[in-house]
Amino acid sequence: MKKATPGTGPVIIKKYANRRLYNTETSSYITLDHLAAMTREGRDFKVVDAKTEDDITHNVLTQIIMEEESRGQTMLPVNFLRQLIALYGDSMQAMVPGYLEASMESFRRNQEQFKSAVEGAFANSPFAELAKRNMQMFEAATQAFKPGTADAAPEAPAAPAAAPEARANDDVSALKAELARLQDKIEKLAK
Repeated sequence: MKKATPGTGPVIIKKYANRRLYNTETSSYITLDHLAAMTREGRDFKVVDAKTEDDITHNVLTQIIMEEESRGQTMLPVNFLRQLIALYGDSMQAMVPGYLEASMESFRRNQEQFKSAVEGAFANSPFAELAKRNMQMFEAATQAFKPGTADAAPEAPAAPAAAPEARANDDVSALKAELARLQDKIEKLAK
């Protein structure tokens, strides 16, 4: 989460009694949506009570989660919330924050690995070639329907000299091989 910011240390956000948030870096009032955006950008900030100077970052971040959850796309399942509430006052309570933090960090790393594996898998694959061919056919079809080109035959996309049936079999075989390769990568990531 700690990301280099202009100036030194985290951005200080002051929360006033009237519930307004003041960004000391930009000298402007902001909303919880601004803080959510800063979080997504990796900006480090600290929210302090303007009167007492107490650190209330935890409370404000919890408030942002509550607002996000109330918008309809919930991320926290009811069963998870019940289990979390049940852990308050439990002898394991002190271990939960560290465990959750490590789990989220692991999830983030796995998400990045999966994303780069999928992007890399499609970069030089038959899927990329099929997408190019589909785009060429789409462009040829749109040319045929443009005004003033009704008499002219549309340009056919460049295709290999092989028979259409042979090309289809080759494409299916290539897709099957690529699918097997992707499944191997996913299994390796899951380990």
